[in-house]
Amino acid sequence: MTFDPHRDYPLGSQRPDLVRTPRGIPLDELTLDSDDLQSSELRVTGETLRLQAAVAGAAGRSQLADNLRRAAELASLPDETILEIYTALRPRRSSAGELESWAERLGALGAPLNAAFVHDALRVYAARGLLAS
Repeated sequence: MTFDPHRDYPLGSQRPDLVRTPRGIPLDELTLDSDDLQSSELRVTGETLRLQAAVAGAAGRSQLADNLRRAAELASLPDETILEIYTALRPRRSSAGELESWAERLGALGAPLNAAFVHDALRVYAARGLLAS
């Protein structure tokens, strides 16, 4: 059965067969009382976020869809990296060179949408005087 973003929302109840944990456990087999359940298994996967982006796009919510696509690119990155990116994007925390470096790093990590987002932030921060000295 193919995925239909108009019909298959919410995924958890309409298409649990499409939702898996990072280790690949299907949603309908996931139980919270399992002895071997790790907290990392309760994280969303990039694939699930891409499906949610398709649902948002089909509903005409393009900004939400874009955010979910960017989140999908970041889903597999370590928490420390996400926090570093978050900190770097705060106003007056990073220089133009530092943000450019983050954009390049994100591109190399397979996150081109996030790299473009950082480039956009760099342009806006420069225009508004929000870059670190």
